[in-house]
Amino acid sequence: MTTTTYVRHTSVTITQAHPVDAAHPLGMTELARAAGDREEWVVALVEAGLIAPAVPGAPQAQWVFDGEALRCALQARRLQRDFDVGLDAAALIIDLQREVRRLRALVGAAQPQGPAGG
Repeated sequence: MTTTTYVRHTSVTITQAHPVDAAHPLGMTELARAAGDREEWVVALVEAGLIAPAVPGAPQAQWVFDGEALRCALQARRLQRDFDVGLDAAALIIDLQREVRRLRALVGAAQPQGPAGG
């Protein structure tokens, strides 16, 4: 019996790049495009509490997002794609991952440091 394996290659050409920071936030359309989804999905992320606009209380038409929102949106997208979870489940998973990282940092900081070179 012969098994055939197919490999799919994708080429990407980056023509322009900008940092996502306080001086260069992403608009809703840009965030949706970066995550490979639609603006309605970004609204759903905000409603689920996964991300928040950089300016609280701004009208939806003026929403902009920072790099952390992009990172979180990409993580939610991967969870939806890879594990077929809904946004509420993705929000819970991401929140639990943040808490684990926070607790690990606390444990690491509380552990006594051994003598240098010992």
